[in-house]
Amino acid sequence: MSGITVRLADRLGQLPPYLFAELDRMKKQVQARGVDVISLGIGDPDLPTPTHIVEALCRAAHNPANHQYPSYEGLRAYRQAVGDWYRQRNPAIDLDPDTEVVALIGSKEGIGHAPWAFINPGDAVICPTPGYPVYAAGTLFAHGEVIEVYLHERDHFLIDYSRIPQGILERTRLLFINYPNNPTATCAPRSFYEETVEIARAFNIIVCHDAAYSEIYYDDQRPLSFLDIPGAKEVGVEFHSLSKTYNMTGWRIGWAAGNADVIAGLGKIKTNIDSGIFQAVQEAGIAALTGDQGCVAELRAIYQRRRDKALAGLRRIGLDPLTPEAAFYVWMRAPEGTTSTEFAARVLQEAGVVITPGPGFGPGGEGYVRMTLTVDEARLEEAIERMGKVV
Repeated sequence: MSGITVRLADRLGQLPPYLFAELDRMKKQVQARGVDVISLGIGDPDLPTPTHIVEALCRAAHNPANHQYPSYEGLRAYRQAVGDWYRQRNPAIDLDPDTEVVALIGSKEGIGHAPWAFINPGDAVICPTPGYPVYAAGTLFAHGEVIEVYLHERDHFLIDYSRIPQGILERTRLLFINYPNNPTATCAPRSFYEETVEIARAFNIIVCHDAAYSEIYYDDQRPLSFLDIPGAKEVGVEFHSLSKTYNMTGWRIGWAAGNADVIAGLGKIKTNIDSGIFQAVQEAGIAALTGDQGCVAELRAIYQRRRDKALAGLRRIGLDPLTPEAAFYVWMRAPEGTTSTEFAARVLQEAGVVITPGPGFGPGGEGYVRMTLTVDEARLEEAIERMGKVV
């Protein structure tokens, strides 16, 4: 008896293979040969979630009230904690927890669904390249037009709005920006955010700022939030996550905050396709946001040591890394005479080290590779020593 013929939706044919799934497949192939693979490919923190957050989850999980369906928009206490967290960062940021904050199942969920709420077929969405692949994927699922705007090293990987034709800006409904940036680990100055607000106002564009790495920074230079900028809340929202700040990637909890109309639009998507975040996880999120932030300072110090060792080691073996300003990535040029993908494949096959080829973040990533700092210092040094033998 024959089965049915399964045909994928056309929209799936527009998507490239998801980068990190492909990296995992290649890693397993090498591991099958008995190689001790060091993975510097996926940005998944190796350190545990702070104890006080885990304990808050355990307490909340025992409460039967948390065993029922959670609210779509998130516990009000969690949304209030988000507002308080911003206010501690900058007293001028005033967020209404009822209308200007929504809980997300990790920031990826909100970023991927934002185009569903605001994009009609053919509407343009500006997606930086190199950039997080979900910006373009969410746009394609909404049948929007992806406008790839290249980020260049000469511009500090900032969008140069003067190079975007006015006709494109007039058709654009959404603009994704991301600082601290993944994959380049660069930050944006106040002037860039101010110009972004001006552009958004002039062309009626919704700004979606992905700020997942804002608390992982170096040399005591804390990055700005988009919401630090006067007028930002009038034109857009900021997506954030507890994943990187508190080593909670598996917990899947984040938020979007800012413009009330944008938050309402995201909320309409959520009420139709999900049932919210387990309330015990939200209680743990409250503990993270309102508790002692010393654990975050300790985390920054660990990454600072790793970053400095990695830069010294990479330069010693003849590679050319850029100095990360934030996030736990090192963005570096592939050696001359080889493509990004060729170099990453050689490092994996010959050195047993996973790094990410730049084109996985779009065509603007060609010529570069990204490595993470999410292994301990000894493992990091071993990885760089291995890489030195194949450079």
